[in-house]
Amino acid sequence: QVQLVESGGGLVQAGGSLRLSCTASGNIVNINTMAWYRQAPGKQRDLVASITSGGSTNYADPVKGRFTISRDSAKNTVFLQMNSLKPEDTAVYLCYTIVLIDTGYTYQYWGQGTPVTVSS
Repeated sequence: QVQLVESGGGLVQAGGSLRLSCTASGNIVNINTMAWYRQAPGKQRDLVASITSGGSTNYADPVKGRFTISRDSAKNTVFLQMNSLKPEDTAVYLCYTIVLIDTGYTYQYWGQGTPVTVSS
């Protein structure tokens, strides 16, 4: 019904930057929240940042001041600009969204994840 395609992950040195993107496609009527989570090996999945359809944002404390979430609602796309990356940012980053589809129901969807590795 809805697919999320992520891109932009990779290997970067500490202090560097990466920009992740995630595009939703399918039987979409409206997208409310779009967000990025991350999961490091052996650890739980944690929220990194979220953005509502109205543009309100929320950030996890470890990334405040370094990461910026934004969205292009016309293209059903969310971005995560990551600056001043640290080795502890290494994780698989997953896109998450809450979507109203054409059946009139709201569902949650996850992307497949894109790996980010920050070397020291």
